[in-house]
Amino acid sequence: MNPTVLFVAACISLATLALLRTTGPQRLLTDGGFIETAETTTREKPAGLLRWITTVDHADIGLLYLLLATVAGLWGGIDALMIRTELLTHETTVWSAETYNALFTTHGITMLFFFATPVFTGIANYFIPTLVGADDMAFPRVNAIAFWLLPPALLLVRAGLITEVIAKVLAPLGFPTAALFAIKPPTIGWTMYTPMSRAVANPEVDLFLLGLHLSGIATVMAAINIIVTIVEERDSSSINWANLDIFSWTMLTASGLIIFAFPLLGSAMIMLLLDRNFGTFFYSLEAGGPALWQHLFWFFGHPEVYILVLPAFGIVSYVLPKFAGRKLFGFKFVVYSTLAIGVLSFGVWAHHMFTTGMDPRLRASFMAVSLAIAIPSAVKTFNWITTLYNGKIRLTAPMIFCVGGISTFIIGGVTGVFLASIPMDLLLHDTYYVVGHFHLILVGIIVFAMFAASYYWYPILTGRMFNQRLARAHAWVSIVGTFLTFSPMLLMGLAGLPRRYAAYPEVFVPLQRAATVGALILFLGVGMWLWNMIQSYRVGEVVEDADVWNLKETNQFGLEWQWFEERLDRK
Repeated sequence: MNPTVLFVAACISLATLALLRTTGPQRLLTDGGFIETAETTTREKPAGLLRWITTVDHADIGLLYLLLATVAGLWGGIDALMIRTELLTHETTVWSAETYNALFTTHGITMLFFFATPVFTGIANYFIPTLVGADDMAFPRVNAIAFWLLPPALLLVRAGLITEVIAKVLAPLGFPTAALFAIKPPTIGWTMYTPMSRAVANPEVDLFLLGLHLSGIATVMAAINIIVTIVEERDSSSINWANLDIFSWTMLTASGLIIFAFPLLGSAMIMLLLDRNFGTFFYSLEAGGPALWQHLFWFFGHPEVYILVLPAFGIVSYVLPKFAGRKLFGFKFVVYSTLAIGVLSFGVWAHHMFTTGMDPRLRASFMAVSLAIAIPSAVKTFNWITTLYNGKIRLTAPMIFCVGGISTFIIGGVTGVFLASIPMDLLLHDTYYVVGHFHLILVGIIVFAMFAASYYWYPILTGRMFNQRLARAHAWVSIVGTFLTFSPMLLMGLAGLPRRYAAYPEVFVPLQRAATVGALILFLGVGMWLWNMIQSYRVGEVVEDADVWNLKETNQFGLEWQWFEERLDRK
């Protein structure tokens, strides 16, 4: 059976168990751990499944975001492993070319829209009200609606696989399944370029676009809530703009980008749906043509990179000083660089289109802006390194992930500078170099920041401590896996190997296999993280002193830890 099918079935089973477990009595386990019941965690809220469906509490919704994003991330990760498995050989031997095309389509979309974005929204939901001195998000019910739009959106985007599973179950029972089998996984690529996305007959493409549109609405609603919470619900008597924490600053900036970027993508997708189903001509050659879609998509697409990377920057800037024993060097300049990246991010989209025959004068202006955005990014890197300089560095798991993320970001950022240069981009466009570059950033600093946050705030989220030795091993394994996976892609791209092909020249087999081994190491690291999270929740040491990271020594015991300390004192 397809491993993705097995993974989906496992996720559904785990989610069902997780939701139903709070309704039962406390269960002692053979290794001394136990599963807490609803009575031990919440007293005012309904118990069991009803609590999670009806909750408008920011912390609960934050946890729901994190759970959904974890499931989506694992699902998208399975897609990536299936892609790498096919690339072990230079011919199409493991999967069909159609399956390969569907895999890199769903991998990209799932990771961007249902993994990376919801993770940061979940962290923001849980911690921003505490960090700004508010009781809850500004619009709790809107907050809940925004989250509950995401699960159906994910199901619509992945419907091609789900309907196949249902059809294979129903077919032996004699039910008509032709309509279900007609909905196949989309093969249009995660960029959904026209004319292919406009012409392909697969009805799943329409569901795919509707699902993405739904997720966009949810993301905009969440962004508005974050902005209003920080601006209006902030306790202005004690928290002003000068001492607002850096994570809130980055979430505020990223939310502003979302409000401008996502509606444009939604409008572009509605026009594509109209073209596909009602005979309009927005993307026909007589009208805008394929170039119009590319302009609209990348006007959203490149700011989306910064929508994801700015919160990651915020986490690194927030967590790294805690374990360096010093306050963040040049706090104001880190804030200014965040705002500068937010503004400049809307001026770089056309560097994705240097090869489409743009006017050379336009290309030169977009090259200048694309190069300029490296300056505020370099300012952040300089401030991180300077914060580490002469610091009392403690190599905890969050710290290792922060330092590892900075190193991958430096390489990913420098390789991006070459893509902003017109002559180099003409050579490297649509090669594996591009894949290696953006994965060093997406997996490097963004995912590393997520892992750092998961470890740093784990005691607050669960009331228990994780296995620190296993966490440090996970961090080192992830750093090795990231470089081994994506560095060979840079070399293949420099040698001219185009991306998105299931078959390739035999000379690239060693590098492809090295990248696949790296991907397996990365997946091993994810397994270590998942085991640590679940097992520590069950049997980890109960936290009784809120200063688990000895932050009081350096006067960095933040508001969220003070809130946690008060909660422990009330027990």
